[in-house]
Amino acid sequence: MLLNVSYNDRKIKEQIDKEVGPPFSLIERWKIGGIGSSKLSITHASIDIHNLLVLDNNSDNCNIELRPNGIIIRFRSLLETYGLVIPYYKLKIYKGKANEYSIYKDHFCIKVGAFEKSTHQYFKKINQQKIDALPTPLEEL
Repeated sequence: MLLNVSYNDRKIKEQIDKEVGPPFSLIERWKIGGIGSSKLSITHASIDIHNLLVLDNNSDNCNIELRPNGIIIRFRSLLETYGLVIPYYKLKIYKGKANEYSIYKDHFCIKVGAFEKSTHQYFKKINQQKIDALPTPLEEL
């Protein structure tokens, strides 16, 4: 779900919380070791996101926020902030070249460059959170 999150709209906030859960508390953030990524450079994007990114001449950057049941990828275009909300059960992450990660949800795709060691560690953290959040087959019975 791609949303304009520039404004403090209660309906959008409720929609995000329903999809990926409310933000972590301060204590949970400390236990996890932080929930936000550093600034990531977007190297490729699906057509919906690409059409937003080409509207201005700024560099294409994003950041990722962890939530209990998913992630939010935020980026800016024309003074507006957009968020791609991805629950863990729809999240697919692939490590392509040595310095690139591909993030997929349905027909949305974002490829980001990973030029720092901290970025690789952050994606490991995302994968661990995804494993911890998804139910095991025994829980489904």
